Amino acid sequence: MSNWALIIYCGLITYFTRFTMIALIKKEMFNERIREILSFVPSAIFPAIIFPAIFINNEGIIQIEDNPKILAAIIALVIGIFSRSIIATIFSGLASYWILIFVV
Repeated sequence: MSNWALIIYCGLITYFTRFTMIALIKKEMFNERIREILSFVPSAIFPAIIFPAIFINNEGIIQIEDNPKILAAIIALVIGIFSRSIIATIFSGLASYWILIFVV
């Protein structure tokens, strides 16, 4: 089996296992309290995804000093707060990170 076929099979299996749960569970089964609790899930998961990408280096060690990702994240955060635009936040974070790496 080639690597591409394996990647496609794994992607399909992952997609269909998640899709079946969404498609089979009816929204009427959840009461208002559960819906309110589930609305906080993206806010709780997002920092868990972003923190390692910013603060942990390739060796798995937390890197605070001389880390341009931290300054780029702060710039993106400020732009995101003031612009309320996801695209502006992403582009400002990427642009500031590239400027800090390649120019400064």
